[in-house]
Amino acid sequence: MAEIKVPELAESITEGTIAQWLKQPGDKIEKGEYIVELETDKVNVEVISEEAGVITELKAEEGGTVEVGEVIAIVGASGEGTAPTNEAPKKDASSEQPKEPSDEVEESSSEDDKKERTIASPAARKLAREKGIDLSSVSTIDPMGRVRKHDVEFHSSKPLEEPKKESKPAAKTEQTTKKEESKPVVREKMSRRRQTIANRLVEVQQTAAMLTTFNEIDMTNVMELRKRKKDQFFETNDVRLGFMSFFTKAVVAALKKFPYVNSEIDGNEIVLKKFYDVGVAVSTEDGLVVPVVRDCDRKNFAEIEGEIVELATKAKNKKLQLSDLQGGSFTITNGGVFGSLMSTPILNGPQSGILGMHTIQLRPVAIDKDTMENRPMMYIALSYDHRVIDGKEAVGFLSMVKTLLENPEDLLLQG
Repeated sequence: MAEIKVPELAESITEGTIAQWLKQPGDKIEKGEYIVELETDKVNVEVISEEAGVITELKAEEGGTVEVGEVIAIVGASGEGTAPTNEAPKKDASSEQPKEPSDEVEESSSEDDKKERTIASPAARKLAREKGIDLSSVSTIDPMGRVRKHDVEFHSSKPLEEPKKESKPAAKTEQTTKKEESKPVVREKMSRRRQTIANRLVEVQQTAAMLTTFNEIDMTNVMELRKRKKDQFFETNDVRLGFMSFFTKAVVAALKKFPYVNSEIDGNEIVLKKFYDVGVAVSTEDGLVVPVVRDCDRKNFAEIEGEIVELATKAKNKKLQLSDLQGGSFTITNGGVFGSLMSTPILNGPQSGILGMHTIQLRPVAIDKDTMENRPMMYIALSYDHRVIDGKEAVGFLSMVKTLLENPEDLLLQG
C-alpha cells in the first residue's frame, strides 16, 4: 500500500485545488502514470503515482483544497480493497427491516452510476463543477452523447425554473423580495487562479503609485516591411513574422536607455535589473497568464517569435510550467487582438512597467501643414510605478518605442 501526496509545487505555493481526478477507486495504475490534476495559483500540475497497483481510496474531492505533503489517495496491491465480499452479514428475524430503505439505497446507487456513465470532456466537467451542474442533466447534440463545454454553458444560461427562496432581512419590503426572486441568477465559484488574479490586481493598485501615459505609432513602415519580408522570413525560420518581435525589440532598446522602467522596489531599495526577460500576456479560458521570454536582448526576431508561439500554445493547452511564469522584468500586453482602441493596463507586480498595445486603425494624419493621409495608427500605453519612475522617464521611454517602430529597419539591424 502506498500513499499519494501533494508534491512540492514551488517556493511560493503551499496548496492547490483538485481540478480533476484522472483515476477512480478500482482503477489500475502504473508507476509514473498520472492520477490527478491540481490547479495552483499559476498553472495546472499533473501528479503521478510512484507505485503500480489499484486505486483503493481518494481522500479529497474535486474542487477541494489540499496542501503540500497532504495524502490525497491510496494505491494498494492489485485487487487490494476492491473486491466486494460474498458473505452477507447475518441477521435475526427480529432485526429484519422493510425493503423501502434498501430500495432507496439502490436508487441512489443507480443515480451515481448514471453520473459516472456520463461522457464529458475535461473542460465540460470542470465548468459543470464550478457551476454546480449535474452533468447527467445536460443535453448534448453530439452524436456519441459526449457533453462538451458549450453544452454546459448553454445549460447554465437557461432561466432557473424554481429560484431558491432564502430568508430575507426584515428591512426588505415584500415587493423588493418578490422582484429579487423573479430575477434568475447563476452563482459561480471563482477558480483558484481567478481568485489569485483578482487579489494580485487589487494588491498592485493598493501598493503602487500607478500612472499611465500614452502615445501613438504610425505603423505604416512596420506593416510594409513585414509585408515584404514575411514570406522569406517564414521560409528561412519556419515561423511567421508578427508584430510582437518588433515591439519586444523596441522595448528592450528603450529599457536599456531608461533602466528604471526595468526595475522594482524591494523595501527601501530599488532593484535595477540588468537582464531583459519580457513577459507576454496571453488570454486563456482560466484567465490571463504572463509567460516570460528570456534574454530578449540576445535573441533575434525569429527566436522571439518562435518562443512566443510556443508559450502561447502551452498556455492554451494548460501545459505551462511554473518556471515559464517566474522572473519577468517587464510585461507587454496586447488588447488590440480583441479590438481594444485604448486602455490603461495594470502593472504585473512587482514590476514597475507594462506596455499596452492596441488595435491598428486607419485614421487621418497630418503629414505636413498642407497634406493629410489615412495612416494605420496604434495607440500605445505605458503604465508605470510613479514611486520609482518619473514622468520624464516614462514619456521618454514611450517616445523611444514610437521612434524605433516607425523606423523598423533600425530594429532589424540591431536584432
